[in-house]
Amino acid sequence: MGKQQRTDSRDFSVRRERAVLVGVELRDTKYDARESLQELADLADSAGAIVVDQMLQKRDRLDATYFIGKGKVEELARRVRMHEADVIIFDDDLSPGQLREIEAVCECKVIDRSELILDIFASRARTHEARLQVELAQLEYTAPRLRGMWTHLERIAGAGGGTGAGSVGGIGTRGPGERQIEIDRRLVDRRVTQLKRQIAEIHHRKIRQVRARHEHFNVSLVGYTNAGKSTLMNTLTGANVFVADRLFATLDTKTQRWNLGESAYALLSDTVGFVRRLPHHLVASFRATLEETVHADLLLHVVDASSPTAWQQYQSVQRVLEDLGVRPSETERSRDGRLHRMIVLLNKIDALRDEAVYAVLRHQLPDAIPISARTGAGLDRLVDAVYRMVAGDPREVVLRLPAGDGRAVHAVEKQAEVADRRYLDGHVEMRVTLGGWVLERLIEQFPAIQVVE
Repeated sequence: MGKQQRTDSRDFSVRRERAVLVGVELRDTKYDARESLQELADLADSAGAIVVDQMLQKRDRLDATYFIGKGKVEELARRVRMHEADVIIFDDDLSPGQLREIEAVCECKVIDRSELILDIFASRARTHEARLQVELAQLEYTAPRLRGMWTHLERIAGAGGGTGAGSVGGIGTRGPGERQIEIDRRLVDRRVTQLKRQIAEIHHRKIRQVRARHEHFNVSLVGYTNAGKSTLMNTLTGANVFVADRLFATLDTKTQRWNLGESAYALLSDTVGFVRRLPHHLVASFRATLEETVHADLLLHVVDASSPTAWQQYQSVQRVLEDLGVRPSETERSRDGRLHRMIVLLNKIDALRDEAVYAVLRHQLPDAIPISARTGAGLDRLVDAVYRMVAGDPREVVLRLPAGDGRAVHAVEKQAEVADRRYLDGHVEMRVTLGGWVLERLIEQFPAIQVVE
């Protein structure tokens, strides 16, 4: 059998390819390696690959050259030939040197977990914002791994409409003795800077959009990918959000009005799902998309109760939320001073596989609400809980605010029932009836408002 042509490992596509998965379980591994490898299989399937074999090796430490050791790489090469595999996917991030050495022995394309997730995100990105975020994440992951393979850089640079200024041989690239790899790095750095600037503009615009909804009660769905968030949103709001039984089916945030009954409503947003060990540069790139989560008044954490790893998935999402500066607690405030309340939803109770595992999960999350987004079971309890947060127990208070602050006066008149008012010393005192959340929001939005009695 002749030697195959080496395929570039930065070709972010594994669609319809036959894949061999490789995982390593170290003595001090803090996660279940078998479960992580199964999740990698789900990710590969979501990317369009066909998993033909899996290899899990226990090691005391990683091999600096071959990651899993020379002997195991040779065994891996035999498996690749036996299954006629097109790609090897590692469950951990590999160094450029390790990629090169493994590819040389196996004569097969090799990618790692981060590259696989980036491939899925690239295939799911539909909006201009999502495409920019994916391209930035790809470049930031690829840039440290440049090995002078120039043709793939032309493709990456061209994704945003590269110009002559970025082409090889242009002004600023003709210094004496300058190597091609330095030109490539400068080209990538320039594109990264441009993308960050564009995404920053989107980020600020997103903040303005979210804050424009300040007078509304904002609810954000968060959870592990494929936990059923989009199905739940469709059931609650009648939205036509795309739903599929695959990881990362939804990348772009969608917001809909959620009617809670008795004229009460909230704005419900669906967000991108998470996985364990989600690449940090990907979370950073999608910060603008996750702005809905950061500024939400209530988080609905959707957990797939039918999954045997539901507890681990719950913990993974909590860690990502903390990375975003969101601290769902009744006593602690986040970095921006907001109080993030959370309701945990145990979804897919109509598809439970193991009642004993579910019983343990109920013990670990005693305040969670069991639901089925597909059948509607338990949703009345969820709606009632959110309604109580939005409406609250009506109370009568007297508010004092500057008479000349038209915006504040209008906000009080719009969101509360005004029984009486009187003017004195440039201020207006208004006796109103309103819910606790409305009062909290008015004071947060207009600090000049004072509660007199």
